[in-house]
Amino acid sequence: MLPSRRSFLRGIGGLAALAASGGAPRASDAGPGGGYAAAAERGAQPPRIRIRAIDAYPVYINQRSEGLLDAPSFSSDDDPRRWRYGGPFEQLPSAIIAVIKTDQGITGFGMGAGGSAAVEIIDGHLKHLLIDANPLNVEQLWDQMYSSALFYGRRGLFTMALSAVDNALWDIAGKHAGQPVHQLLGAQTRDRIAIYQSGGDITQAQAGGIRHFKLFPRVGPDTPAAAMNRTIDQVLAARETMGPEGNLMTDCVSRTGTVDWAVGFAERLRPANLYFMEELLSPDDVFGYAELVRRVGGGGPGWTRIACGEHEYTQHGFDVLVRLSSADVLQPDMTWCGGVTAGRRIARLVEAAGLEIIPHRGGSLWGLPIALTSPSCTMAESFPAGSAILDAMKPQAENGDFLAPDAPGFGTQLTEELVLDHRLTASRAG
Repeated sequence: MLPSRRSFLRGIGGLAALAASGGAPRASDAGPGGGYAAAAERGAQPPRIRIRAIDAYPVYINQRSEGLLDAPSFSSDDDPRRWRYGGPFEQLPSAIIAVIKTDQGITGFGMGAGGSAAVEIIDGHLKHLLIDANPLNVEQLWDQMYSSALFYGRRGLFTMALSAVDNALWDIAGKHAGQPVHQLLGAQTRDRIAIYQSGGDITQAQAGGIRHFKLFPRVGPDTPAAAMNRTIDQVLAARETMGPEGNLMTDCVSRTGTVDWAVGFAERLRPANLYFMEELLSPDDVFGYAELVRRVGGGGPGWTRIACGEHEYTQHGFDVLVRLSSADVLQPDMTWCGGVTAGRRIARLVEAAGLEIIPHRGGSLWGLPIALTSPSCTMAESFPAGSAILDAMKPQAENGDFLAPDAPGFGTQLTEELVLDHRLTASRAG
């Protein structure tokens, strides 16, 4: 049940007071990730550990990396591919892995994105803030890195680079403490969470115990009527295949959607009983999303929930979405939004507003700590497979659930050798 307007406004007032007093939580508030400040408050000697080396590499993830570095060829100025050509820095295909080493022999690994441009940010900027610093001051280091880039990097490429570094620092903190990252977050944790599968064969997945599914209808305002009708039929057929149980979702990955078109699309799909509809509009159309919540989602008739946030960055961007009531379900990606530090702060905002957080790719080992520790999160999105390096970043699954890792840090199987073996080069991407 959503909180009353009065309690919600009290919560927002508390967040505003926090921002006025200096913004994000201090390192001393970071719990086990707090490093020196937390140790000093306990009267203990601070851990003697220092960062000695930081490297980052673009990696070949799977077939989506094919041709990533090739120059495109367009048929004309009006070629529809021009609107979707993401170049070599487009999020998942441009995945990077940061490798941070300490003087105690602990190595942390963190996934981010942004390809060679993000690596340049780490090599030319963030590395200078981290060398010889205490890696256990995770949240303090995040604040310093974010602040130092405030006038050029509040969103997008810089934040994708920051995500890789922040995740690697949390990996070190967990390995230093001998605990999984989700146990460091200082919240109630679960030992498993339901999978929702994005794409793939529903019947086959059901045989393995998976109960929740998301489809990718590639439609928009310019979709011909016949193609739109086929799409509607496909979604309704998926619901029939699933039966009445289980959550069914859609994701349009839209860049051109309009509010009126999205309302009509949602109304036609009401018989499918969708749990949420994701990315019906451009991520910049925050006011349009707020209108959808009123006309479709929980702020209105409640045909389905409105989901967005996969392409939003840091707690500051999500604060805008929350304050404008632009979503019922918020979907930060821990390898893009600023890492687990940002994800933890985003989760606090979302929970305080009585909304849901379901991280994008929450079924990766990077997203699972937030999924496991957020009370409103009921499902974790499946993580793509298809290469040794992706498989090294997936949690174990059992009967349709992802299992909480018990290994220190994120529990990945990454090694420096594996990262270097998958380093993306022009010859490999071609």
